[in-house]
Amino acid sequence: MPLSSQSFIRELFRPLLTWEALATIRKQAGSPDAPVLDGAVNTHIHLPPNFCAFENVTDAVRLAVDQKLRVVGMSNYYDFSVYSEFTRGIAPARIFPIFGIEIITLVKELVEAGIKINDPGNPGKMYVCGKGITRFEFLPPEAADLMNRIRTTDSQRSDAVVARLADVFERNGVRTGLTPGAIKGRIVAKHGCPPASVYLQERHIAMAFQEVLFAQVPEGQRPEVLARLFGTPSKAAPDAAVKIQDEIRSHLMKAGKPAYVEETFLPFEVARRLVLALGGIPCYPVLADGANPVCGYEASVESLIASLRSLGLHAAEFIPLRNSPETLATYVRSIRKAGIVVTAGTEHNTLDRVPLAPTCRGGAPIPDDVQAIFREGACVLAAHQFRSWHDLDGYVDSEGNLNSSYEDAESRIEAFSRLGAALISCWSKQP
Repeated sequence: MPLSSQSFIRELFRPLLTWEALATIRKQAGSPDAPVLDGAVNTHIHLPPNFCAFENVTDAVRLAVDQKLRVVGMSNYYDFSVYSEFTRGIAPARIFPIFGIEIITLVKELVEAGIKINDPGNPGKMYVCGKGITRFEFLPPEAADLMNRIRTTDSQRSDAVVARLADVFERNGVRTGLTPGAIKGRIVAKHGCPPASVYLQERHIAMAFQEVLFAQVPEGQRPEVLARLFGTPSKAAPDAAVKIQDEIRSHLMKAGKPAYVEETFLPFEVARRLVLALGGIPCYPVLADGANPVCGYEASVESLIASLRSLGLHAAEFIPLRNSPETLATYVRSIRKAGIVVTAGTEHNTLDRVPLAPTCRGGAPIPDDVQAIFREGACVLAAHQFRSWHDLDGYVDSEGNLNSSYEDAESRIEAFSRLGAALISCWSKQP
């Protein structure tokens, strides 16, 4: 989609479109002394109304500015209307935005084979991201059709889960009065977002039922009520809201439990097509030792690389907070050596207020060379996004093929990384 169709992006990046700025960017990108991105980069956070750690968009903006992020990537499912507000908020601090999407897909043959991909609880369930999307303000027809399919099936399932969960609570003496509309109303009130932008997630639903339970049942009576609801004693303290939310999900909402409703997801290839229709780079989120044991699909980094290539995935992403420094380094170095772009984020898809600058498990620092790979990846995304806005060849084309103007993966990554670093540098110096 041409830049002219993206109104807030056109307004935002107008300073980069002057002849002087474009000349500077070209010169820096081609210079032996091209700028090198430093500082913290995070290419994967969720913003409200997605379930996340932020009270509202202003809260997320303040943290990004206070923590001096250089690049922030948004990765919501399945509405992008919040991107404009967040991007305008970080613009005065000259934090470079990367626009994205996260999609849950299903690989049928791996479901049947019982192989876990990057979801430790469900064989065949795969999370896929889109990085550097550009056609999200006005969706192209193919993308609009696919997004409507996702939104419809997702809403139908969440509505059924709410109804079943309300029935379980009522049969055990807690009349919640919760409906999908009532839960969405709570989210709107909390985050100040438009109702049409809210798509219920399991965590939203569990939180609403926990909050009503706490409002109606005195603390001293909660263990007894929870035991009735779960069919087994709760392991959480009676005032531990987040842990009780997790128990509501595990005891009542998962497969085989009373409020479970079968999930319906797009096949992987359809999700990949959606990312490409949105102008982005399909990207695989690696869990690695964020699962114990490591998911079978990822148990061997060599076989993972082969699988990514066979699926036409030329980018991978880590949430380092899940990983030990040793495992993170092994996977990242190997994947990058194979010519696959690698990025990192924090998700912030729980209520935990962790720093926006990614770290390894327990706050351990990311090895310096791995951090450099993550910064390089952020620059590649920035360059792809910028070129795609201008209808120029990006890192991948509309079919997911790698840009053929380069002899090999290294020269391609280097060129896009240099351009991205120059863009971010020029952006950071705009008044």
